[in-house]
Amino acid sequence: MAETTASGYIQHHLQNLTFGQLPNGGWGFAHSAAEAKEMGFWAFHLDTLGWSVALGLIFVLIFRMAAKKATSGQPGALQNFVEVLVEFVDGSVKDSFHGRSPVIAPLALTIFVWVFLMNAVDLIPVDWIPQLAMAISGDPHIPFRAVSTTDPNATLGMALSVFALIIFYSIKIKGIGGFIGELTLHPFGSKNIFVQALLIPVNFLLEFVTLIAKPISLALRLFGNMYAGELVFILIAVMFGSGLLWLSGLGIVLQWAWAVFHILIITLQAFIFMMLTIVYLSMAHEENH
Repeated sequence: MAETTASGYIQHHLQNLTFGQLPNGGWGFAHSAAEAKEMGFWAFHLDTLGWSVALGLIFVLIFRMAAKKATSGQPGALQNFVEVLVEFVDGSVKDSFHGRSPVIAPLALTIFVWVFLMNAVDLIPVDWIPQLAMAISGDPHIPFRAVSTTDPNATLGMALSVFALIIFYSIKIKGIGGFIGELTLHPFGSKNIFVQALLIPVNFLLEFVTLIAKPISLALRLFGNMYAGELVFILIAVMFGSGLLWLSGLGIVLQWAWAVFHILIITLQAFIFMMLTIVYLSMAHEENH
């Protein structure tokens, strides 16, 4: 364990490798949660950024390999897997997206696979990657988190990207006037122009909250489920370090059981993020509210 106490072990595993501006004006790594907090906005979670980019490249390389080896004859295992995945995502898009856009299906595929890969890192034993980081850096106390989706900065970044697409397509399909009208003329309306004018602030408040809730719910749903799953794995790891044989034995059983159940969670969360993105973009493409 990186720390001698259970609480220190848990805190260490929940801290990101943070690089930012130190209080003295220089730039460097935070060695504690307090130092990371003092860095403020200009603090970069290098572990989150590194794993996100690395897993994104793995996704691209695997699918590029499958595309280059694709054949009309008897397909290999990789081609079969990719075709099944593409057909699954394409079917989900056709069932939920009612507009026309060449972007939605590739976007949905990217989201599903990328989020799934980031989630799947959680199945690696919690000490392996941090210990590897310690061995490489030579610092026995360096924090390092491998599951990008347990960092709210990552999930919020993805959600804000989806939100930007929602705004873009809403304005593109409906025009600025239509988009503003959607925010101010619904859900309450009146044929009396004066009554309608009085209802505009109420409509805007309700619709604005609904609009803002989309990226927030996307980000927090994924983050909350993955953070809770990671915390369970860490707590089970604490049981192994208790020194009690029966507790370590119980930890082995719980580790296996939670890992099997967690496979469902990581897949389901990737699917939910993809489906909500499709639904939100479908709503953005609708002419009428």
